[in-house]
Amino acid sequence: MEVASEASDFRQWDELIPDALGLIFKNLSLKELLTVIPMVCKSWGKAVMGPYCWQEVDIEEWSDICPEPQHLDRMIQMLISRSCGSLRKLCVSGLKNDMMFSFIAEHSNSLQTLSLPRSEISDSIVEQTIGSLSHITFLDLSCCGKIGFRALEVIGKNCKLLVKLFRNMHPLDIVGMPIVDDEANAIAATMPRLKHLEMAYHVISTESALQILKSCTELELLDLRGCWGVKLDDEKYLEKKFPKVKVLGPLVQDRYEENEWDDNSFYSDASSEYLAWEFVDDDDDFDDDGSYEDMWDGDGRLEQLELRFYQGNEHETEGGFGWPPSP
Repeated sequence: MEVASEASDFRQWDELIPDALGLIFKNLSLKELLTVIPMVCKSWGKAVMGPYCWQEVDIEEWSDICPEPQHLDRMIQMLISRSCGSLRKLCVSGLKNDMMFSFIAEHSNSLQTLSLPRSEISDSIVEQTIGSLSHITFLDLSCCGKIGFRALEVIGKNCKLLVKLFRNMHPLDIVGMPIVDDEANAIAATMPRLKHLEMAYHVISTESALQILKSCTELELLDLRGCWGVKLDDEKYLEKKFPKVKVLGPLVQDRYEENEWDDNSFYSDASSEYLAWEFVDDDDDFDDDGSYEDMWDGDGRLEQLELRFYQGNEHETEGGFGWPPSP
């Protein structure tokens, strides 16, 4: 009787409330969340199908090695739909079209952190949809070559809470380009509350860099590494005029970690795996609304999805693409 009494003081794992399970499952990998947890028990399966596990979604590493754009699109649609509007953080690399940016904006009104490096999104789609992302405080649009000052200007006008912006470029993309200050001027004119700004490898002038420093009065860090058109040699002037700001560059005195600048569709760890979800029925309309009971009983949802594991590309890099030396 005593043993039974002691046992009754402890709750079973499958009796934990979904919120608690969601906090625990955050420590698992994407692969484990999507393939292992649903098979443990009904309550765990229900938790992973709901919003509790998907308030913060970071699939940047997985998306870097996903070779099929349609797999990436379907994964984003599925995870955002599961978040039920509660998504606060999304990190994904290499969006291939405007449609997915529009989907993110339309279904993620609570988003605060958005990281979309190396994505092929346009000025026009940002102008059309950015009003739905007004709560963003951190935005990474590094190496997004199809957007320019128009997108940054409308972002600044709509995202008044934005305090951290990454707009770094690939060093090879700026070779031979003339100085263009449009983006720097758009940031200076519309983003006065920025505290952290990275603009590595932009072809901008000293004047536009100083305008950012003057206009963004709450700025604490400005990364101008690789911005060879900027001449900020007078350190005493900077310390006196902008004492709260740490300015990096334009000289490059360190390196990004190995492979930071790699195009991961060609250079990836041969031992890595990625998970692609493909609808067997090839239905173009995404649907993740099936009941979990149907999934558990094997009457539908599991049979409509096929899990495929692919090995990463077997290409080896000869040294990392670090910061190039100063010209």
